[in-house]
Order: sequence, then structure tokens, then C-alpha cells
Amino acid sequence: MSQATLPVFHLPDITKARRLDGRVAGLYRTPGEGFETSAVTQLELGYEGIAGDRHGGLTRRSGGREPWYERGTEMRNERQLSILAPDELAAIAESLGLARLDPEWIGGNILVEGIPQLTWLPPRTLLFFENGVTLKVDGDNGPCRFAGRAVAEHSGGGMDVELGFVQAARKRRGLVAWVEKPGTIAAGERFEARIPEQWIYAG
Repeated sequence: MSQATLPVFHLPDITKARRLDGRVAGLYRTPGEGFETSAVTQLELGYEGIAGDRHGGLTRRSGGREPWYERGTEMRNERQLSILAPDELAAIAESLGLARLDPEWIGGNILVEGIPQLTWLPPRTLLFFENGVTLKVDGDNGPCRFAGRAVAEHSGGGMDVELGFVQAARKRRGLVAWVEKPGTIAAGERFEARIPEQWIYAG
């Protein structure tokens, strides 16, 4: 009686886990129901993110980013916080011909320095802040026309800026993350990004 032959799987190339050091360059939250944020000196974070913030909550309603659900379906909120980098904002602004692009314009919550190509950090990356907060990266934040419209309004640009933002900000729009361990983040605080092993799933 012959035995079934098990398929042979070849391990993909694996990039080792590593750690990077960064610094909080700015903190922001929504003052009310609006999309744009205002600068603050610290953020109090619970498991729901920033209490009372537009993007806070343990759950959220699905939108255009989740076409597999009927719009408005309640789901886990993995987009509690928007994390941005000054060099990527500067690159977007340059692409659009703008003098600057402030993180508040596009609803940023945390501006960080020291992490090259921030937006390319993979999902499952953990950010350990020195005062005890831990954030877990869900993934990159895909740019939308809603943010582009805010950039156009603040910069005095027109439809070309609103539409151009989506392309200019692709893979430079920063990250979305959720709170794994709550606490307080202060401006100027140091943190460590722990990047997990990475590989390409070949099927």
C-alpha cells in the first residue's frame, strides 16, 4: 500500500526581525468632531485610543476601505491613531509644489522622527514608548481625496492639489495603529520600533 507523498515546501527568504529608535516630534488630536487635528503636549491613550477623538473607539463603522462589508458595518477599530513622518510630509509637499504640509491638515496624531521610510514599516510592528505605551501598527494609511481636499484648502491650491495628493502621498501617508498597552505619550519622548520577521508568501 503506497503512502501519500506530502508536498515539499521551500521556505521563502526571511528578513530578520530588528529594532529602530525614534522620537516623538509632535502630538495632535481632534478638538471636536472635525477631521483636522490640533497640537497638544501629550496624548492620554486608552484601549479605545484617544477618548473623544474622531478616530477613537474600540470599534468603528466600515467605509470605502472595506468593500467586503456593507458600508456602516460595525467592526474592530484598527485605525485609532495616524502616525506621520516629517520627511515624508516634505516629500509630498514638494511633489505638489507646496511650501509645506502640516500634519494637522491631514488628521495626524503622532509625528515621529528617526524611522527611515516610516510608511513602509510592516504590519505587526510594535512601537514601545519610554513612558510605557505600546502601539501596534496595522499598516500604511492609504491617501484619500478627503485629506487632499483639506490640503488644498490650507495651501490655497485647487482641484489639482486635491486630486494630486492621492498620488503624491501614496506609500508616504504614514501608518495607522491601535493601542496595545495604554498610557500617556509626551512630546519629545523616545520610542523603539520592533519590526517582526518578514517574508513574501508565495502560496
